[in-house]
Amino acid sequence: MSTKVHQLVDGNGLPLVTVITPGQAGDSPMLIPMLEQLRVARDIGRPRTRPDVVRGDKAYSSRAIRSHLRGRGIKAVIPEPRDQQGHRKRRGSRGGRPVGLDAEDYRNRNVIERRFCHTKQWRGLATRYDKHAVTYRAAVLIHAAISWIRTLAA
Repeated sequence: MSTKVHQLVDGNGLPLVTVITPGQAGDSPMLIPMLEQLRVARDIGRPRTRPDVVRGDKAYSSRAIRSHLRGRGIKAVIPEPRDQQGHRKRRGSRGGRPVGLDAEDYRNRNVIERRFCHTKQWRGLATRYDKHAVTYRAAVLIHAAISWIRTLAA
């Protein structure tokens, strides 16, 4: 059975939330459950549960995700796929406004891609030698902990 790693990362590419799902599971349905798990500790007060910005590729462009982010006051930097643009234009004034994409901010999405490439440098994670999802998740979390330790030591 194949598995898939889903991660929320901060602006430096350090993992904040990690979820393991079956390999055939899509990426976008996991975004909202991962945002609900997000807890970032502060020096004083309750942990932060709301990021300033969510950057994602076109797979995350859905009405449900955009409305969820808008309802929580989170800026969405997610491009709109061509088919969604066509559907919106076909509906005319009922189709809604075009998606505002901050192209300059979207360039920072490479941080996410670099995190996935960095994770796949571990041969055991890239080829998934582990038989059980629990063992695989443990390896992903160890990799995340090492990433955090390296940045704290630097």
